[in-house]
Amino acid sequence: MWDIFTEARYVQCKLLGALERCERRLKLHCVPQVSLRSPSEKVGGLFYFGRMLDKIRLHARRELPSDYHANLGKGFDEKCVKFFRVDYNQLVERVKKGGTDEEILEWCFTAERRPSEDDIYVWNEFMRKRGWNDEVSEIVNRRKAEAGMADRSDIQTSFQFIDADEGRLPKP
Repeated sequence: MWDIFTEARYVQCKLLGALERCERRLKLHCVPQVSLRSPSEKVGGLFYFGRMLDKIRLHARRELPSDYHANLGKGFDEKCVKFFRVDYNQLVERVKKGGTDEEILEWCFTAERRPSEDDIYVWNEFMRKRGWNDEVSEIVNRRKAEAGMADRSDIQTSFQFIDADEGRLPKP
């Protein structure tokens, strides 16, 4: 039976839901802005590698926002080091020693594996399309909703979401 108390609870739940969404949006805007490259920027012809180095360097200087900490060495970072067949912690230690992106990339190549042009092409296409009609699509949609971007049909991949979330992909 629908009574005044049920209706009041319904309205309260709707208001709380709206408040939580607003709080998430506000929190996103209050996160300190850091200088992370777009995952689409290439180093040595490879997507994502430069962004991973940015995160490692910022974390070493204690400048990486805590929102990024849980995924260090996981997700795309993990895919990247597996592609090179290097250990993430060894890469972190190499990055801490200093050097340019290209020098660190060369270290990855000489440590284990130098990918062919075909390998790099496949890597780039895999990364560029991640989240589009694959097992990651649900995660992209969930993160869009959490960020208040559920209506953004232009965001279909993980790279697009990252760029939009970090302010590089303006609303059409």
